[in-house]
Amino acid sequence: MSEVRTAPHAGDRIPALHLRPGPVQMFQFSAAVSNPHRIHYDRRWAIETEGYPDIVVQGHMQAALLARAVTDWAGPRGRLVRFAMQNRGAAFADEALRFEGVVSAVSEAEGETVVELDLVAMKEDGTVLGPGTATVTIRDRGAHEGVDKWG
Repeated sequence: MSEVRTAPHAGDRIPALHLRPGPVQMFQFSAAVSNPHRIHYDRRWAIETEGYPDIVVQGHMQAALLARAVTDWAGPRGRLVRFAMQNRGAAFADEALRFEGVVSAVSEAEGETVVELDLVAMKEDGTVLGPGTATVTIRDRGAHEGVDKWG
């Protein structure tokens, strides 16, 4: 985890999250969200019946991992208040995936820093799986003690 420690500025990149979702993690995610579609956990079914090259990473899992990249960056003082992602591509078991973003705007409201982010989930080869956006608020940790918010 690499939480934000200095005041964010438009153009700042958040640390990318690199993962290779595997069959066990994908099965567990399917169970957790009550998704019984076999393309997400049954390799033989996905390939022979549905025609995929391997089991398919759930779109909701891709979105959850993209949101994780944001919350890892925001840290314990950050709060994800809005998140959206459009699923535009398929990923498959054990593919190298990357979840990243860039700060598009920063403002202040009610003692909090409000950060707007443009996000993207993609394969390591650059194939976009889905663009997204998020809004994060970061609490002013030192307002009550007279400490610099970013100190």
